[in-house]
Amino acid sequence: MTVAALRAKDYKSDIKPVWCPGCGDFAVLSALTKALAHLGLPKERAALISGIGCSSRLPAYINAYGFHGVHGRALAAASGLKAARPDLAVLAVGGDGDGFSIGGNHFLHACRRNMDMTYIVMDNEVYGMTKGQASPTTGPDWMDSKMTPHGPGVRRFQPAAIALAAGAGFIARGFSGDPSGLTRILAAAIEYPGFAFVQVLSPCPTFRPDHRDWKEQVHGLEAEPTGNAVEAARILQADDGMTTGILYAEELPVWQPRNQASASIAEIEEEFRL
Repeated sequence: MTVAALRAKDYKSDIKPVWCPGCGDFAVLSALTKALAHLGLPKERAALISGIGCSSRLPAYINAYGFHGVHGRALAAASGLKAARPDLAVLAVGGDGDGFSIGGNHFLHACRRNMDMTYIVMDNEVYGMTKGQASPTTGPDWMDSKMTPHGPGVRRFQPAAIALAAGAGFIARGFSGDPSGLTRILAAAIEYPGFAFVQVLSPCPTFRPDHRDWKEQVHGLEAEPTGNAVEAARILQADDGMTTGILYAEELPVWQPRNQASASIAEIEEEFRL
């Protein structure tokens, strides 16, 4: 029997997204389903894990395995799933607050550990779900939040540079306003054998209307992806945060637990019996 190829719409669930009109996360959802269709990944082999936040709703909108968990813990849950089910394509998704603030420690060690999974962070430089506080990637002079009326006053978190320093082997940045380019990046990230980090510039039209300027500011990397960490560091240090494309890609040893599950549930229960 011939199995029909999956289309992008086959990966969309019946749940209608509740994001604000104009939210960049709509385009991320669309690009992700197109990337999954391009790869022909069976739905039962994909799992999306998220924490809390507007973008962390995404697993509900994908027709595959999904888990909407605790704030900042998407990578911890995703790592456990990958360890238990290495046959699955595991994708952790979320926003800049969830991933770089509450989940910042998990981000560092996921880069260092290099398990075979993909981490997509939809970065809108604001806590949108909780009405617009500054996030780790908000600029120091952003004064539109009542929580920081004089601006955060501290330098931005630099996700790509920190991912490189922490040991990630695949680092990319996409823009929701470039759905075709973002689809190519996400497909490459899912195919990458190791921890692939993708920062997606995804505007929040409600609390950061100034992000309309992003479409004028983004620009593609004018070079082939480098596999040289020193060269990547030079690129990222000179970067204005608006460069899109695969910024660094090098195959590194992938970490897997040494002891894969080999015991039955009954054997595990017996081991813990008092």
